[in-house]
Amino acid sequence: MVAQKRYLLPTILGVACVSLILSTSTAFQSRKPASLSLPPIDPQRVQDQDLMTWDDYRPIPGHNWADPSLKPERGFRLAVVGIDFPDQPFVVSLPKGSDPFGNPQIDPVTREKVPQFYADFFMKPSPINHGQTINGYWMEQSRGKFGITEVEVFGPYRMPKPIWAYGLNEYGQNNETPDGTRAEGRMERDCDAVWAAELGKDVRKDFDAILRLYASYDETGVWQEFGEMKFNSKDDIPPEWGNPNPAKPRWIPTRYVSWTSWLAGSQQWGLSSMRQGENSGTITHELGHFAFSLPDLNNNPYIKPYRRVAAGPWDMMDRGSFNGPGGPHRRWVVPPTQGAAMPAGLMVRNRLENKFIDASKLLTLGRDGLAKSGLAVAEVTARAVDPLPGTYTGIVVKLDGEKPGDLTPPDDPAMNPLSAGTPNYGFYTLEVVQRIGYDSFTPDNGVLIAKNKDSLRGRNGGPNEFNSYIWVIDAHPEDINIVDYVKPNGEKVMRTVADYRQLNDALFHAGVDSGSQYEWEDTPNRLHFYVIDLAKDKDGTLVYTLAVRSLDGSGPQERGVALTAKAGQAVKGPNTPVVFTLSNAGKAAATDAGAGNSAHPNSDVYRLSASIESEGWTSQLLNDLAVVKAGGSQLVTVYVSREDGSAKSAKVTLRTTSESDPSKTATATAVVMVSR
Repeated sequence: MVAQKRYLLPTILGVACVSLILSTSTAFQSRKPASLSLPPIDPQRVQDQDLMTWDDYRPIPGHNWADPSLKPERGFRLAVVGIDFPDQPFVVSLPKGSDPFGNPQIDPVTREKVPQFYADFFMKPSPINHGQTINGYWMEQSRGKFGITEVEVFGPYRMPKPIWAYGLNEYGQNNETPDGTRAEGRMERDCDAVWAAELGKDVRKDFDAILRLYASYDETGVWQEFGEMKFNSKDDIPPEWGNPNPAKPRWIPTRYVSWTSWLAGSQQWGLSSMRQGENSGTITHELGHFAFSLPDLNNNPYIKPYRRVAAGPWDMMDRGSFNGPGGPHRRWVVPPTQGAAMPAGLMVRNRLENKFIDASKLLTLGRDGLAKSGLAVAEVTARAVDPLPGTYTGIVVKLDGEKPGDLTPPDDPAMNPLSAGTPNYGFYTLEVVQRIGYDSFTPDNGVLIAKNKDSLRGRNGGPNEFNSYIWVIDAHPEDINIVDYVKPNGEKVMRTVADYRQLNDALFHAGVDSGSQYEWEDTPNRLHFYVIDLAKDKDGTLVYTLAVRSLDGSGPQERGVALTAKAGQAVKGPNTPVVFTLSNAGKAAATDAGAGNSAHPNSDVYRLSASIESEGWTSQLLNDLAVVKAGGSQLVTVYVSREDGSAKSAKVTLRTTSESDPSKTATATAVVMVSR
């Protein structure tokens, strides 16, 4: 079982009146006002990606998944083919900091050694990559089920055309070549032809995937930083960043916005066909496409009408692929040790698709079953590690019943940028994120709630639609109101409502005053979700107590509650604990609610409130919720403080109500006194 809770749940129930003697203390004699300054039990501490450094990395206790000696159940053979161009040498072969983008960040590597350098960078732990590898990511996510076991290096090879002949073949850039030709070349085709000619044979079938590592940049990591972030307007782009042909514009369109500098836009955009520039840390993401057929989740955050992101920083197949030191605007660094260097873990939906989770490690419920059986309670361990004994990796709630599927009324995404779009989701997932392992560069610890589709593919409808088979429930749907970047003229550009970092504060937290929420109700789908409590084991691994309740039925259990106040407590000073005992006076009942549910419904969630009657006294609960099994009990603490000179006694009242049956309530009162 999990470790002892770090706090006592504050609870008030049962009808009782008990006197407690409050000893006079120096705190009460200091003429200070009442102070209820106890910190929340689970404060939300969001760290922005831009402020992260490698010091934020926290290893998973007892596991180094990047250890090359570990052998996965399913191996993967990768070929790394290094290619450069007549007009573009490998960036990492240039003198340190010498190219227009300010790279490379390390001393030069000779051309002949570049392919091996990058193969080692991506696959072997070293000081340069801070011990983190692509293989380590997949081993961590799969718990050793999948990893890259063989890497063979080829090249370097010289491509037959300049880099712009390939980089300008997309997003309306084709006619912006310096020589007036139309850019239509396919980098993969020419690379493979040169490679086969050098070897005298085609060896592509000998490998599970081919990584075509090309000299220069992936446009996805430079179009903004060396476009609208560097220049006030397209007319301000200087010649050195423009088309080499002075008769042509110095700007070109790009994927998301109407212009960037020609030099940035002429780079090739990395794709799931496994072509990647030297700055790209998204190879892990592309392997998700290639090895598991996982589709993109990402939106276009720059085009109006804005559409909120799907999973944001919480999944590698969305913009969680950009997680890493320095944030998304540091993805131009060569070698790629910042920006996208540490992608987020995979959410339950994608881990299920990849068969990385055994069904026995999930608590699987149904909307219809919950209505018949009553609420379900479970402890869930942080997703970066295997579930601790007696806990789960996550909770799945299927949207089943007489009317299966998402019952959310459709709204117009053109009018509501936060719309989930077409309501065709099939189930909820609840999981816990802790900033350890590859989740070290997610922005928060807490509980992640999401709606998921049964199919991985399906547009979400409306203008600027995109694929969204996962939809994170945002605990803070309001605009995060943070500056994205500052233009050279000092103008501040805010993050759009569609920016993935709007979900940085999306996690739910336990207790009051956390800065987040501890519950969420989906009225159309008749479900109520609760974040009840949290604990840590001896290694610091997070475990949350979660509950799910149907709004359409409380089950066959007899619900009840009792509350008593402890007598004879010796208490003193400010923030004095006044202890009550909360008991579940109900009775368990057998249920038949489907797989996994029958073992969990015989608890109840109780909502708590506290008050104190005497002037100059204050009371504080650290948690408004508690869970108790039928026939069980637990302690609840109310903290009280008194201003000097106020009355010598006060009545502390604790009240509670069953969430399953609001008619079941209890109240207890404790008389707190100050001794002379």
